[in-house]
Amino acid sequence: MKKSAIITVLTLVILSAGCGGGSSDKYSTRARSVLSTLSLNQKVGQLFIIHPVSVRTDLSVDVLYQMLASGEKIPEEQAITDQTRRAMSLYPAGGFLLNTANIASPTQLKQFTADLKGVCALPPFIAVDEEGGRVARLANHPSFDLPNPGPMQDIGSTGDTELAHAAGSAIGKYIREYGFNLDFAPVADVNTNPDNIVIGTRAFGSDPELVSRMVSAFLGGLHEQQVFGTIKHFPGHGDTTNDTHTGYVAVYKTWDELLSAEIIPFRDNLGKTDLVMTAHITMRNVTSEDVPATLSRVVLTDKLRNELGYDGVIITDSMSMGAILNDYPSGEAAVRAIEAGADIVLTPYDYAESFKAVLEAVQTGRISEARINDSVLRILKLKYREW
Repeated sequence: MKKSAIITVLTLVILSAGCGGGSSDKYSTRARSVLSTLSLNQKVGQLFIIHPVSVRTDLSVDVLYQMLASGEKIPEEQAITDQTRRAMSLYPAGGFLLNTANIASPTQLKQFTADLKGVCALPPFIAVDEEGGRVARLANHPSFDLPNPGPMQDIGSTGDTELAHAAGSAIGKYIREYGFNLDFAPVADVNTNPDNIVIGTRAFGSDPELVSRMVSAFLGGLHEQQVFGTIKHFPGHGDTTNDTHTGYVAVYKTWDELLSAEIIPFRDNLGKTDLVMTAHITMRNVTSEDVPATLSRVVLTDKLRNELGYDGVIITDSMSMGAILNDYPSGEAAVRAIEAGADIVLTPYDYAESFKAVLEAVQTGRISEARINDSVLRILKLKYREW
């Protein structure tokens, strides 16, 4: 049996035991019970993780982003306000992503994450991008004295999975201390293109099997600290040369070519991860259409769900990135992502517009409520897991 196949079998055993990405029957029963009590508004809200400042519905989104770009301090960036509470009653979000601008000090951060949990009717995801190396919102913050394990490339180069496990555990321990329950890490991309300007040292390496083992170990470290992990960016951002933060990025490999390299760390860890994050890369040789993978039913449903057998939570990369925003209005992009198979829409440029668009899509029958229920059930199974 091939090594990757053995790893897949082992992760399925872990899944059946209720660890990693799995949920036992009691979690499913609890989730179904909660789901049956939710209004459509509450269900739609569970499909979004947003920036705290996105609740500023009293300002146009363009004005808000101009204020942010100018460096103007906005109260909702670092504390709960009455505006936050009012907005959450209209547009209840399923979770929050905190960035450097949301962090002032250890005391402030602990209070902020606690208050964010308190403003939500259901347990929220409190998420952060804490990969280690250059992407570490807490460890790289001047107000914190925290261990940064360094670039994952350096850890991967040792071939020692214990170091990857230790990195995940160390990161999980300190982010949990500050109120986070979800890390958008580890990077499962295979750094197959030396000209890649986005992934680079964030990846464990260029050997798919090595990356797979390191990703598994890092996830184990996060789970040791009772923190959810996210493998990203499916189906692989490692063979790109441009940045989806700013605009269109294409990958020209076929699906079979991806299966032999970029897909391996994802496929091997689908039974262990809690979420899979999509990439906004366009793949005409896979989808036969010029759309980002995040908005492609071929990629998310036909390939990830049906062919690879993943039934966990799929989350988009940030929907405020240029690869989405340059071509799709916020509302339409959110609807298309859910139609494609995503469960959670991450940080749309205009949260209110996106919320209303998804709500309207259900009310008009473009998206069935049964489809929404499927996503909310997956989300609630995670939220009510007992570690």
